[in-house]
Order: sequence, then C-alpha cells, then structure tokens
Amino acid sequence: MSAPVPARPLNARTLPYWSERLPAPAYDRDLVTPGVVHFGVGGFHRAHQAMYHDRLLAAGTLDWGICGVGVMPPDRRMQEVLAAQDCLYTLVLKHSDGRYEPRVIGSIVEYLFAPDDPEAVIKKLAAESTRIVSLTVTEGGYNVDDVTGEFDVSNPAVRRDLEPDATPRTIFGLITEALSRRRDQGTAPFTVVSCDNLQDNGQIARRAVTAFARLKQPELGDWISREVRFPNSMVDRITPVTTDDDRAEITDRFGLDDNWPVVCEPYTQWVLEDTFTAGRPPYEDAGVQLVGQVEPYELMKLRLLNGSHQAMCYFAYLTGYRLVHEAAQDPLFRTFLLGYMKQEAAPTLPPVPGVDLGAYQDLLIERFANPQVKDTIARLCEYSSDRIPKWLVPVIRQQLATGGEISRSAAVVASWARYAEGVDEQGEPIDVVDRLADTLTRLARRQRDNPDAFIANRDLFGSLADNHRFVAAYRSALASLHQRGARATLQALTDPGA
Repeated sequence: MSAPVPARPLNARTLPYWSERLPAPAYDRDLVTPGVVHFGVGGFHRAHQAMYHDRLLAAGTLDWGICGVGVMPPDRRMQEVLAAQDCLYTLVLKHSDGRYEPRVIGSIVEYLFAPDDPEAVIKKLAAESTRIVSLTVTEGGYNVDDVTGEFDVSNPAVRRDLEPDATPRTIFGLITEALSRRRDQGTAPFTVVSCDNLQDNGQIARRAVTAFARLKQPELGDWISREVRFPNSMVDRITPVTTDDDRAEITDRFGLDDNWPVVCEPYTQWVLEDTFTAGRPPYEDAGVQLVGQVEPYELMKLRLLNGSHQAMCYFAYLTGYRLVHEAAQDPLFRTFLLGYMKQEAAPTLPPVPGVDLGAYQDLLIERFANPQVKDTIARLCEYSSDRIPKWLVPVIRQQLATGGEISRSAAVVASWARYAEGVDEQGEPIDVVDRLADTLTRLARRQRDNPDAFIANRDLFGSLADNHRFVAAYRSALASLHQRGARATLQALTDPGA
C-alpha cells in the first residue's frame, strides 16, 4: 500500500502545480495592480467581492486587484496567513447535493495591517491607482447610533483620532487623512463602497466619514460631502466561519495545505448602485447587477434573509439545534419562517424589479437547509445588538404603523431576550457573543420579575416599549418561552389552536 501524498502549501511558488489540478488564476499576478483597498478581509469578502474581482482579472482587467487592510487586533492572524500564502486562498462552493466546487482566488495581491504601519495604509489609500475603497467592517463598525442615526463622538477610539496631530487608527481617521492628501495633491477622490448588511449602507458610510472629517477639519468634511460618492449596495452569500474540518477536508481531497480557505453556498448576488467618483471596473461582466436604485433589493435581503436568520436562530438554539440546516429542515421552523416572511416582512417591501418575492422566500428556505454548508446557529446569534435594530425592528415599526401582523416579529425579540439570559432550557450556559453582552444579560435576567426590562432599552428599541400592541405580543411570547419552552411557543405561533 502506497504512502499518502504529502500535502503541499498554497503560495505563488506552488501555484503552477495547483493550476494543473484545480481552477486557479491563469492571469499573471505580478502584473496586477490594486485599484481597490478593502477594509475587513474576512470570510465574506473573500467569498464575495474578491471572487467577483477574480473574475474581472481572469478577463484581463488587471488594474482592479485588491489590497486588503486590517484594522482590528484579530486581523493580525489574517495578515500572517495571507503573507505566508502570497494572498492566495481556496474558495469552496458546497452544493446541497454534495458537490464540492473549489477554486483558487488570486485577486487579493497585497495586505496591510494598519496597527503596524498606519502611514503605509494612508499612502496606499492616497495613491492615484486606488479608485475604490470598500468596507466589510460589520453592521456595528460605522459608529452610528441605531436610534438617532448620529455619529458617536464619545467613542474613545474616535476621540483619540480627533486629537491634534494624532496618527489615524480608525477607518474613519485613515480614510479622512487619505482624502485630505488626495485633495491637496489634486488627485480625484476614491469611491467608498460599503458591503455590510445595512439599509442605505452607502449613506451610513457617508454619514460616518463626513461627520468625522467635519470634526477634524470642517471644510474637508464639506469637500468630501460634495465630491466623494458612496454608492449603496446589497451583498448576499451565506458564508460560515471556516473550521478545522474545512481545512482538513481540503487537504484530504486535494493534498492542498491552505491555512484559511473559505467555504460558502453556491448562491451569490451583488447589487450595486452605479455611481462612482473615479471610474469602476466592468462589474456587469463579472455578474454584478448595476442599478440606479438599490433600496428595493437591500430591503428584500435584509428583511427576508437576514431577518429570517434572526427569526430562526434564538428559537433554534433554545430548542437544541446547533446547525442551521438542521433547524431549516424542521417543518415547524420552515412554517414559522415562511409565516414571518409572508405575513410580516414581505408586506413592508416595495416591488423589487425582476424578482418574484414568493419564489425568493421559498429559495431562502432551501438555501438555509443546505446540509453541506454547515453554518452554525451560534454564528447567527452573535452581535444581535447590531442586527436586530437594523433588520427586525424596522419591520415591527412599519407593521405597527399600518396595522399589520407583528406576532412573529415580537416573538423573535422575545426569543432574543430569553437567549440573552445566558442559560438554555437544560440549564446549560450560553456564551452570549455581543459588544453589549454584559448589559443584555443583566437586563434579560431581570425580566422574569419585570417582563419589559429587556425592551425598555431605548438605545436598541427606541419607543417600542411604549406601544401597547407590541408589548402585549412580546409579553405573551416571553411568558410562553419561560413557561412552555421554545418549541411549544413556536407551535402556538404557527398553529394558534396548539
């Protein structure tokens, strides 16, 4: 019996070897120049925007490579991995029928870690070759208050960046300094493209950057507001966190040693407002939808896909599920999610050009139920304070205003409140991962005596606790969760006679 073939690393030197065995860049990466600087190179960016740019490079558009930038301390690990692999990585599409579709992506050609050398990042941003700066910095990364919509000047990191002669450390400081230099040297400003799951994400990015710039230098903020474009976008591809099992599977199948591959579903969509300051690549040739108005698409995605993820995850965790596809294959959860989408979320949506919303909702259930992706319930439960106010609360508000149904949405908020208590139905601890975890758990643990303690947090819910119809539905669901448990609560919501 022959010995197993030893694994080979993925890097520029071994790329010719892999190109004979896997789909891989056939373009000369030494000729690629970065036209895009991207903040937040995580799994989603590498499964999505970097993949689209890889298509562009493969078609010969070599001036639209990507320079990645890390700002947060955990980004150092990405720097180390990409440095060792010459920024190459494997993207694997996992089809529901078990097919495994790998591709080596080469569109990221440089990576800078801002804490080590912020000046290098600023110079890259200020370079004339940089025409787009894109962002996946999470829903909470824009430093904008969920209720007021205002830029939070009290943030300590922001305050440090605003000090005289401070070296920029935040994305706002880095972008503002680079735009200041471009203005002074007569270089056209770059376009800022947010790729985070936020309604009007481009406008939120504009608000954050211009607010910071005005605090730093008022006339610069006015110039940015006039001259810089911030297109809205909608991005969609379910991308779970890479696991050791994913790494091992790639090694077992191909003999390829990739320290940080990306796995995702086959489905992908990018809808982008066609407004750019200094030109753009031919995105339409790579499968991007260029439109004049993104809002219908972004509302569809945020309220149906992202909202349904939140509608599922807390109930699923409390019921005992740990993988998304297991819950999505449960008829009770499928019925609940379709009810939420059809009866509560969809009525808040405007018409979406070219989209059958009914078919889209059915497709979402099938995407969630893909057993190969192995997305985790815990991932969906993370950072809820950045998600629920942006994805679910707007649905509740609009339905309240129009007299629409809210029973399922109110129950989702109650399921979050129950989850935030930090103990499941078997008495086992729950690791509540959230920037406000301590506050959320403290409030949630008061609610057995004071059922409105959680929703009284106006920073998250505004005045919802003053609305009698919402409070009644919320209290009913929360009481059922405490007295009967998550599954029985779902059964009552899907079948009032249960």
